[in-house]
Amino acid sequence: MSIEQRLQDLGITLPPVAVPAAAYVPFVRTGNLVFLSGHIAKKDGKVWAGQLGKTMDTAEGKQAARSVAIDLMGTLSVAAGGLDKVVRIVKVMSLVNSSPDFTEHHLVTNGCSELLGEVFGEAGVHARSAFGVAQIPLGACVEIELIAEVR
Repeated sequence: MSIEQRLQDLGITLPPVAVPAAAYVPFVRTGNLVFLSGHIAKKDGKVWAGQLGKTMDTAEGKQAARSVAIDLMGTLSVAAGGLDKVVRIVKVMSLVNSSPDFTEHHLVTNGCSELLGEVFGEAGVHARSAFGVAQIPLGACVEIELIAEVR
C-alpha cells in the first residue's frame, strides 16, 4: 500500500508548510538527510495551548503530538519532493510543555511516533527523545522536530 493510500485510509490530509514565526526556515536538506524545524501542536488551525499535568492530561497530549506528526509530514512531503521518497524517519525530538511533576512525556510523544509507524511502516520506526519543558513558544503544549533520510 502506498503512503498516500495509508494517509487516505486514515482520513489524513496533509497541510501546507507553515510560515515560520521567527528567524528560521521550515526545513534544511543536506545530502540525503532532511532536518525539520520544530512544529508546534495546532487544533482547529490555532495553537494548541496547554500544560501537561496542569491543564491537560496524557491522552489529550498524545492527540496533540499526533496533530504535530501530521504537520511534520506535510513539511516533509515538500522537503523530500513527496513522501514516497522518504527512506526512513531517523529521529524525533519532542518537547512537552509540562508541570514539574508530570512524568509521562514519553507517552505523549507516542502520539507522533505511533502515527509515523502507521504511515511509513518499518521506515517510520525511529530513534527519539522526549523532554519536559517549562514553556514552549505561544504556550503550545507540544513541539516536535524530525530528521528523515530521503532519496
